[in-house]
Amino acid sequence: MSDPRQTQSIFTRGAVDLGALARSNAAGAQRSAQPAPAASSANVVEVSEATFQNDVLQRSLTTPVVVDFYVAGSQPDQQFSPLLQKLAAEGQAAWVLARVDIEQNPRLAQMFRIQGIPFVVAIVGGQPVDAFNQMLPEQHLRQWVDAVLKAAGVEVEHPEDPRLLAADDALIDGDLDGAEAAYRKILADAPGDPIAEAGLAQVALLRRVTGVDVPAVLAAAQAAPGDVPAQLLAADVEVLAGEAEKAYQRLVDLIRRTAGDDRETVRKHLVSLFTVAGPDDPAVAKARRALASALF
Repeated sequence: MSDPRQTQSIFTRGAVDLGALARSNAAGAQRSAQPAPAASSANVVEVSEATFQNDVLQRSLTTPVVVDFYVAGSQPDQQFSPLLQKLAAEGQAAWVLARVDIEQNPRLAQMFRIQGIPFVVAIVGGQPVDAFNQMLPEQHLRQWVDAVLKAAGVEVEHPEDPRLLAADDALIDGDLDGAEAAYRKILADAPGDPIAEAGLAQVALLRRVTGVDVPAVLAAAQAAPGDVPAQLLAADVEVLAGEAEKAYQRLVDLIRRTAGDDRETVRKHLVSLFTVAGPDDPAVAKARRALASALF
């Protein structure tokens, strides 16, 4: 994903003196403190200037805290803040979401030099570690939260998505149309989801090889090394037979022997087979290097 931070972030405009808040609260003991807002759940808490020290800074010494600065009733508050709350609930106390209404707490907004909303900052060990000020898609937001937790030394565990389980069940049962529809629905909600993309690529692969005579396919490919469709189908059956590296090498070699539209067809097919395996497969990483060498 692209870095969610922008040049206007607190980290490029100057350091945030969070110690000033503690000093301010101590000095303001003679003033009437703003009542503490009630927490909306175990993982989501409404925070004011009076409670920021305890609910954010102190808590961040043991648990990462993500602070959502918002304006009540605004578009980010109605559309983006609920997404943060959803992820906090799914986090099962691995991190806490603190919400700050900047209209009710202008001094906090001034301290963080907030110029617009949404403005979200992660605080770990009493210090801000990362921030962004734009509405991110769910998948990118999940990646950002995961990066914050990893930096804080928190092991990231995600509950299995029931939508993915249903899509996988359809695939296993041979319901390719149902599986495709389920994976496409997930991608509509979370563009770029790698598991759904891999599932969709598996559906396409299964459609291409359904009913084929595997020995005949491999024999045809051996007899006609320059026959592009024959080589693509042979690579498909090799992937399904657990010989993905052999399939990748077959297509890399074919790319070296082709040009123009044929070469592009083979390249796209190879990339689709990479998607079936997923980006973390070591064989895919090796084949990608071979592909780059063949292309350039």
